[in-house]
Amino acid sequence: MLARMLATLAVVFVLSLSVRSAQNPASPVPAAPPVPAERPSFADWLAGVRTEALSRGIPPNVVELALANVTEPLPVVLERDRAQAETVLPLETYIARNLGARVSVGRQMYAKHRTLLERVSRKYEIPARVILSIWGAESNFGRFAGVRPTVDALATLAWDPRRATLFRSELFSALEILKGGDVDITKMRGSWAGAMGQAQFMPSSYLKYAEDFDGDGRRDIWGSPGDVFASIANYLKGYGWISGQLWGREVTLTRAIASQVAAEVARRNEPGRCQAKREMTVSLPLSEWRRMGVLAVNGRPLPVSEQAAALVSGQTRHFLVYHNYDVLLDYNCAHAYALSVGLLADRLQ
Repeated sequence: MLARMLATLAVVFVLSLSVRSAQNPASPVPAAPPVPAERPSFADWLAGVRTEALSRGIPPNVVELALANVTEPLPVVLERDRAQAETVLPLETYIARNLGARVSVGRQMYAKHRTLLERVSRKYEIPARVILSIWGAESNFGRFAGVRPTVDALATLAWDPRRATLFRSELFSALEILKGGDVDITKMRGSWAGAMGQAQFMPSSYLKYAEDFDGDGRRDIWGSPGDVFASIANYLKGYGWISGQLWGREVTLTRAIASQVAAEVARRNEPGRCQAKREMTVSLPLSEWRRMGVLAVNGRPLPVSEQAAALVSGQTRHFLVYHNYDVLLDYNCAHAYALSVGLLADRLQ
């Protein structure tokens, strides 16, 4: 009996809410939770991609050739997207694994390509050793540039909701590259994330920064050393590399100084996709870092003539970094990556 009475009262209460809402639309009514949109099947989603590609002026034969073998998302790509080494490994571990093995090979490659690297360096005003270091970090000096079909990888990441907007745009950029004829679909390969060739350019970066340095009419970042080096240099120049300035320097901090920095120096926390930049401190004059007791790695006082610097810290190693370090982060937004490139460039000097 009690249960029946409570059920009746509940019905009356709901009906009264409906009546008040119809009579007075402004009266508050509890909103139902939003129903998440059902995710389309991969096949339906891909059909939408085909339609949009055609509307963007991509020729039908290019669309069909590019997407002919794209039938389902690639699980390995999704797995790699959630376990990137630059963000999973501690900074010191990543540097130790990647820096030591590259120094001797880097010096050999510097000797082999010195004339070409110096030509590129003069034209774009980027140090040859920085170009070489990025080449080493991205493709192990051209020895491994990735084997994953770019369109397949991008389609998987564009369908996945985590970063769908970003990778959908990159997918259409890849189709634009195929439309331009710089590379055949069978050779358009790279990383699980869609980064292509020895320079590991995303398709949008390729369209904007890839260079035909060897003059054969194609921007070949897969097989032409001149095009690879020039494309890397053009990218750094496009993002504002300042000729003649350092990327940064390693410094030493005691625990007390580290605590003082954490308490007194703000983080950048600037808007944008690059989390690594948000984690850095704001830039301060070197005189201010000297006042706090920060020393050069050799134990000497910091110089006073260099530009303002931000602090990047791992578990045991610390670095003051300048504007050009931001440019390295624009290539790959991970401190482990940018520091490895900078340190390798220093070792190659």
